[in-house]
Amino acid sequence: MDSITQWTTQFDLQSISRLGIDLAVAIVIMVIGRWVAKGLVSALKRAFTKKNLDPLLINFITSIIYVILLGAVILTGVAYLGVDITPLMVLLGGSALAIGLALQNSLSNFASGLMLVAFRPFSQGHYVEAGGVSGTVSHVGLFHTDLVTPDNRHIVVPNSQITSSSITNYSAYDTRRIDLIIGVHYDDDLKVARDTIAAVFEQHPLILDDPAPQILVMELADSAVNIAARPWVKADDYWAVRSELLEGIKTALEAAGCSIPYPQTDLHIHSSSSLKID
Repeated sequence: MDSITQWTTQFDLQSISRLGIDLAVAIVIMVIGRWVAKGLVSALKRAFTKKNLDPLLINFITSIIYVILLGAVILTGVAYLGVDITPLMVLLGGSALAIGLALQNSLSNFASGLMLVAFRPFSQGHYVEAGGVSGTVSHVGLFHTDLVTPDNRHIVVPNSQITSSSITNYSAYDTRRIDLIIGVHYDDDLKVARDTIAAVFEQHPLILDDPAPQILVMELADSAVNIAARPWVKADDYWAVRSELLEGIKTALEAAGCSIPYPQTDLHIHSSSSLKID
């Protein structure tokens, strides 16, 4: 603080113009330095992209580098004005503990961001369920992760919230299995129902032959015989194929004479002869 005080009191009226020039040069240094820092970060991003590094890793590393470069530019501008930055560095170092306690949550998010980049449970463009929300990963920053929902909402999730809970990555693999439960009436022919579902699978162009689809009788439920229909598709085709199969299977079963029952209760009333009392 003494260094700053001495610096602010060493000027008189004759040195005001010199101070103005120094301030202008310092500002130019910061502006140009910020521009150079952005250029270096952009060059690093292009170099990392050519090396086929994970986009999340690229964004995270370049964000850290940009913060470091920007801090160096600011210190350079301050030093040009003649301010001894050594006491400032000592002051910042002595305040590190207090700053760390004040920014405990932020530091936790930063550490969690390092874990996400190091272990990579997901990549940019993956659809995940993490931190209690679901969406497509658009960016992993120093302190938070950005998700975009299917209805185009932007969700910002703290990194520590993601690493402290389970993560479900729906895009981790190229293929996914569609699990459908189709209920048919107890009076229906199960072979006809299974053959009908199999025919729907064979006719759909997006259902994969390997792994082969499964059609299994799963449960004798209260109102229906439940059949599990499990075809495999490419992950990108999951929702479209699922919707088409539900419509196609219902139409095909009805055409084959099968019915899809809904929960119901049958009430049977038995009549009995009246009692004669003498």
